[in-house]
Amino acid sequence: MKIAEQSSERHVLNVIVDNEAGILAKISGLFTARGYNIDSLTVADISEDHAISRITVVTRGPEPVIDQIRAQLERLVPVHRVIDLTERGAHVERELALVKVAGKGEARVEALRIAELFRANVVDTTTQSFVFELTGSPDKVESITMPIATSR
Repeated sequence: MKIAEQSSERHVLNVIVDNEAGILAKISGLFTARGYNIDSLTVADISEDHAISRITVVTRGPEPVIDQIRAQLERLVPVHRVIDLTERGAHVERELALVKVAGKGEARVEALRIAELFRANVVDTTTQSFVFELTGSPDKVESITMPIATSR
C-alpha cells in the first residue's frame, strides 16, 4: 500500500550514530531508495570526543511505515539507536530559518514591519536586502516566511 493511501502522521526521529564519513548519505539513501520523504534533517555532534552524533529526521507516514523506517535504520551498522520523539509524548520543537528579503522603499519597510511583529532578528543588511533569523515552532517559522516572501 502506498504511503499516500494511508493516513500520514508527522514523526520526529532521533537517530544516534557513530560520527563517521558517509553515515548521513547512508541514512538519506535509505529514505530515497524506499520512496520515503524527509521533511527536515539536522545533524549535531553530541559527545565530547566527537565520536557520536544525533541525526534528527522529520518524516510523515502511517504507523506501519514509521515502524519499518525505524527497523531499517536500526539495522545500519553505525546506528546505536532510533528514538521516535512523537511516540514519547510532549517534546519541544524549534526551527531556525535564515530568510533573505530583497527590497527597496515600501517593500523594505513592510518586510521590517513583519519581521518585528514576529520578533525576527536582522543578521545582515545592505541597501538592497535584509537577512532575517527566525526561530520558533514549525508553524511560527512557516507563518512568517510566507508574508516576508510575498512582501517583496
